[in-house]
Amino acid sequence: MESAQTVERRFACDDGELAPGESMTVPPGGGAKIAVAVYRNDEGTYFATADTCTHEDWSLGEDSDLEGNEVVCPLHMARFDIRTGVALCFPATVALATFEVVVDDGKVYVLG
Repeated sequence: MESAQTVERRFACDDGELAPGESMTVPPGGGAKIAVAVYRNDEGTYFATADTCTHEDWSLGEDSDLEGNEVVCPLHMARFDIRTGVALCFPATVALATFEVVVDDGKVYVLG
């Protein structure tokens, strides 16, 4: 017998609320234990990663620069690929956790 696994769906924002090149933080809540940064790249695609820079405690959703598919932490200029979470340069060496994003009926949700 297969076990049913439930994936939590966390509301982030209405579709279009974030302009291309913008990001926001979705706070923990419900069953989610960590804040998530949601980004909308220049092509209009949404991505989500853990909100906190892995180098030092800083919110990437609230205070960062999005350049294409790279987010730059302004604290020490660490860069991450928002599609994979991979750290692209020092001082960050640890990847960000990534989350699937879905748009359903005009609303943006983060899964997991």
